[in-house]
Amino acid sequence: MSVSTIKFNNGREIPALGLGTWQSKPEEVTSAVAYALKEAGYRHIDCAWGYGNEKDVGAGIRASGVPRSDIFITSKVWGTWHSRVEQCLDQTLANLGTDYLDLYLMHWPIPLNPNGNHPLIPTLPDGKRDIDHSWKISDTWKQMEALVKKGKVRSIGVSNFSQAKLEEILPTAEILPVVDQLELHVYNPQHNLIAYLKSKGIVPQAYSPLGSAGSPLLTDDKVIDIAKKHSINPADVLIAYPLVKGYVVLPKSVTPSRIASNLTGPVSAAAKLDKDDIAVLDGLAASGKQKRFVTPPWPVELGFEHWPPLK
Repeated sequence: MSVSTIKFNNGREIPALGLGTWQSKPEEVTSAVAYALKEAGYRHIDCAWGYGNEKDVGAGIRASGVPRSDIFITSKVWGTWHSRVEQCLDQTLANLGTDYLDLYLMHWPIPLNPNGNHPLIPTLPDGKRDIDHSWKISDTWKQMEALVKKGKVRSIGVSNFSQAKLEEILPTAEILPVVDQLELHVYNPQHNLIAYLKSKGIVPQAYSPLGSAGSPLLTDDKVIDIAKKHSINPADVLIAYPLVKGYVVLPKSVTPSRIASNLTGPVSAAAKLDKDDIAVLDGLAASGKQKRFVTPPWPVELGFEHWPPLK
């Protein structure tokens, strides 16, 4: 099935629906990526250094037999590498077996101590995250801009950025972020942030469109009512919702049947959802259902909307 593309503010395009690889086990993600590309028709793979499975993602890309030039690949620089962005990228390129990325993101707007007690999540003696408060994310962004100029990445963007964090990099940016990848779904629509992104020409990307394992989204009565109305599955409603709104969507699965249905079902469902359906889904969070499912213990002063405080 053909998936539409969305144009970036730099003129490049991205397939509107891609395969997420977060929390996919290394021994499962190779076959999942190969199946998604070769059998299901995906042409967009989203990964990250911090996921710890990029070598296996790369093996899946090679096993698919799909030419590199036909695949849109995204990865992300992790927090412990903010002062060494190109070194992190070089590891990613080697892991994936490619010499360029279509999109490179700042995974979180939070520099972590590069010399801390853990390469991924360094902590302080009290157990809190060891954040490098001396480092400016605007300097991280400058390093990412340099990678575009070198031709090692084609586009750059951000992930998990609030408006406040974007305003730390935009005043000095020579290259605008093309996307902000966020936890976006019917219980966390972030309407105000989305309006801000659109005003800046930044495309929203939705990760966790189904919530998380065991989340209530698939059993929400309003979602089920809309699914019954159109004779489609609740998952199709949830993934079609951000598609209709013009976002890039990144559902994740390692199960072949679900990988396939996460592509075909929502693309078909997006044509069925009407304005009344979207209005109902838009209002779920405000009706008392606002909830995040991805909640690392970052300090609230870093500017996240609806971010829970440290406990």
